[in-house]
Amino acid sequence: METADIIVIGAGSAGCAAVGALAQAGLRDILVLEAGPTDAHPLVRAPLGLIWLMGSRRDWSFSSAPQTGAAGRNISVPRGKVVGGSGSINSMVWFRGARADYDAWGLPGWGSNAVWDRFTDLEAVIAPRRLADAHPLTEALGRVTTSDAALPPDPECVSTGVFHTNMRDGRRWSAADAWLRPAISSGAARLRTGAEVDRLIVEEGRAVGVRLVDGTELRARGGVLLTAGAIASPAILMRSGLGPGEHLREIGVEVLADLPGVGDNLHDHPAVGLFHEGAGSGRGLTWDQLPAWALSPFQWLLTGRGRIASNTVEGGAFLRAEDGDGPPDFQVHFLPARIGHDGAAIGWGAGYFADVNLCQPKSRGRLTLASRDPRTAPNIDFGLFSDPADLPLLTRGLRKLRALLDAADFGDRRAEEVFPGRAVDSDEDLADYIRTRCGTSYHPVGTVRMGGEEAAPLTPELALKGISHLWVADASSMPRITTANTNAPSMLIGAAGGEAMAQRLKG
Repeated sequence: METADIIVIGAGSAGCAAVGALAQAGLRDILVLEAGPTDAHPLVRAPLGLIWLMGSRRDWSFSSAPQTGAAGRNISVPRGKVVGGSGSINSMVWFRGARADYDAWGLPGWGSNAVWDRFTDLEAVIAPRRLADAHPLTEALGRVTTSDAALPPDPECVSTGVFHTNMRDGRRWSAADAWLRPAISSGAARLRTGAEVDRLIVEEGRAVGVRLVDGTELRARGGVLLTAGAIASPAILMRSGLGPGEHLREIGVEVLADLPGVGDNLHDHPAVGLFHEGAGSGRGLTWDQLPAWALSPFQWLLTGRGRIASNTVEGGAFLRAEDGDGPPDFQVHFLPARIGHDGAAIGWGAGYFADVNLCQPKSRGRLTLASRDPRTAPNIDFGLFSDPADLPLLTRGLRKLRALLDAADFGDRRAEEVFPGRAVDSDEDLADYIRTRCGTSYHPVGTVRMGGEEAAPLTPELALKGISHLWVADASSMPRITTANTNAPSMLIGAAGGEAMAQRLKG
């Protein structure tokens, strides 16, 4: 039976950052388990490759339960199934979030001052920077509210700009590049791909290893760090008998620790977009753009620049529902390319697309197991618009998005809104459009949240309550979602989990 001092479950953004923290603390013999394949694929390296990676074998391709508040539709929930996790198939947008996000958690060690110091350390390695060669449309949108083109939009206030990303030389630079590979090279860690975890092995109230889907058992002498993300982490815990007792008994799982908060508090940024098309506007498949597309792979390979180096979500904004100062209510993502609204993402024509999402939705859902079988996807219910405040607010956000696009100096590149079209303008019609077309920003969080209250499954040190030598450190740990994209905060939480585990094991 294979053993290690530490087992880390999930080589995603959080897991790789956790491995880096463990190795930096001097710990060795770290076994990292990843359900998917390696990230050694040209589409992972190429920023534009994400449009083919989503829905591929490097994506879990989850789907939500029918959303009552969203016309009974199933919402797509892409999650990375590859070394680097969702950080290997995402748009690499880098935002810490707002200081108020962390202060609102109200947890010791998680105040904004401490968090900002941790981000400084992370960014010394990741080195996020402004997207190079942003499209002229993106640059024009970024000038709506700022005079400093070097700055990204600010989650603390109304602002626009070109996004900063975790890329180097026009190529993806994920947490696996930043922390996992150096830890492997130093001999501190080893990686096992294709290792899908069924459940944890718990003996006498202590996590001592894992059982893989193929039946293989792996033992951890020191402890287990679960960093599989907001969907997989609670599912693994529940299959292990660690979760809401009544639900686990219903599906035939022996209850080892009744933790009602596991799977609870699921939420994401609900989002809806506007589609624009017109000759001479953004990128797309047109006769005049075909030469540029044909040359773009060679340009990218030789220089790391050009169309292939676009992360697709090149810029955006933070907006408020009301005029005046205060925290933003909405984030905008802008893609200077035609996106199909008829079911086919890629089609003939040029255009651009922008969506708006709620920075702090009030609605909450829940993740539960559909079966004891680890090969069966869990039930993912975001509870979209279950809180009556969210839909009217997002309706206002859609109006703000239109106003923002109208204010941008797009010049001859301006294109017509083809869907839903300007005829859809009343509050009732916009709300109906949101219900029938909204999705999320692919930022699921909160299903194994930290907190001091009894219902919270995790301590502020990211240790699972009621079980020793087990930590959970990923987006599932967030009590409340951060303002803006969650990849950088996931790395932060992973690193904090590695530090907490190292302190406990060395202490």
